[in-house]
Formats: sequence, structure tokens, C-alpha cells
Amino acid sequence: MFSVFQAALLGVVQGLTEFLPISSTAHLLIGQRLLGYQDPGGVFTVLIQPGSILAVMWLYRRRLADMLSGLASKPGARRFAVAILIASVPAVLAGALFAGFVKRVLYDSVFAIAVAFIGGGLVMLVVERWRPAATITEAEQTTYGRAAGIGVCQILALVPGVSRSGATIVGGMLAGLDRRAAAEFSFFLAMPTMAGAFVHDAYDVKDYLTAGRALEIGVGFAMAFLAAAIVVKPFLNVVTRSGFAPFAWYRIAAGLAMLAAVAAGWL
Repeated sequence: MFSVFQAALLGVVQGLTEFLPISSTAHLLIGQRLLGYQDPGGVFTVLIQPGSILAVMWLYRRRLADMLSGLASKPGARRFAVAILIASVPAVLAGALFAGFVKRVLYDSVFAIAVAFIGGGLVMLVVERWRPAATITEAEQTTYGRAAGIGVCQILALVPGVSRSGATIVGGMLAGLDRRAAAEFSFFLAMPTMAGAFVHDAYDVKDYLTAGRALEIGVGFAMAFLAAAIVVKPFLNVVTRSGFAPFAWYRIAAGLAMLAAVAAGWL
């Protein structure tokens, strides 16, 4: 039963960090090490991620339904759907080419994760201070060119510790979206991107899926859904009011702590 408790705790970590700019992948990898949780083939990590996806789809179900139902009759809905599609393409192509290499080389390197944490935090602080003036206040207003730029930034999220949401939010702010619009565009972009990554990764780990892991995966999935559903709206309120600096400083502090743990031989 201890493994089920570990799965529940890791599910909470996944849900809380997936849409915050602090890298859910890194938190899961480090959390598994600290808890001593064994995840052969990464099957648990892969199969609980849809919990977070479903949570944000539920929270944005009305806007998502409006977009989908308006594809045939509303030009604005079509433009937004195409913008999301355009932003998804770079990460899909990069993932197909480099995901295997990144997982083999970087996923076991706490040093690389720590450096990505610190570097990402510093970038966020710089962008917060010197970003261009925001001209887009609604995610649905994102133009195709801006969407393409955000999509290119999302490629960086292949590196554990960078954060998919962090890369796309920073990309959105550099493209002229205000904080809230950048965050919400990141949420919508997560839906096809993470769904595609899940399909690809689920096929890769299918041989590691056993009936004995079903309870752990189910618990992790449920906790990821609940945690993500709880954290998204407060996160938007925080960034609208205070910006991303608190998350940047957290990344820097966590990265330095990881480097210290590596130097001490604890990780």
C-alpha cells in the first residue's frame, strides 16, 4: 500500500506543477528519486499526465466548446484553432526527432535539470522586467505569427527542468501577449501537445503496463486531475496580480538546492 501512497503523492505533484512554469517532469523525476518510487519504463509518469490534461479541459470546457462549435460558422474560432495547431507543430517535429535522445541522456541527470531550473528562472526574471508592451489581452486574439513563435519556444520544453508552460508563457510574453493571455494560450496549447505526446509515449511504454500497476496509475491519474483543477485558477490570479517573479525565484532556489544535493552526493 505504500506504493499507492507514493503514487497519490506523485499524482498531486504532477497536477500542481503541470501548468505552473516550474517543470512537472523535473518535479516527478526528483520526487520519484526522493521517495524511492520505481517506475519501470516510465509507464506511471506517462499514464497519469492525461489527468492534468482533462482537468484544464474541464475548467475551460465552455470556451473549448465555443471554439469547436464555431469552427464552421465563426471566423474567430477558426483563427484560434489554427493558431493552436500552428503552435503545436514545432514541438511535434522536434519531439519526433530528439525526444528519445533527450530521455536517454538528460532524464537521469539531476545536474542538467538543476541548470535548466536556474537558467529558466533567470530568463523569466529578464522577460518580466524587459518584455515588450502587451498588445494582446485575450488568448483568442493570438495571431498566426505569434503562435508560431510560441510554438518554437515550446521546443525547449523537451529538456527536463525547462517547463513546457514556462517556455510557452515566456514565448507569449515576448510575442506581445499580456501575462494572463500568455498563460491561457499555454493552457490551450497544452491540450493537443500533451495529448499527442501521451499517444506517442503510451505506445512506447505499452510493454511495461501490467495489471499490478493499475491501482497506482489510477490513483495517480485521479490525484493529478484534482490537483490541476485546483491550482489553475489561483495561478492565473497570482500571475495577473504579481507576475511570474515568484515562480522564477522558486526555480532558482530549487536549482541551487539540487546542485548542492548533487555535490553532497544526496541525488
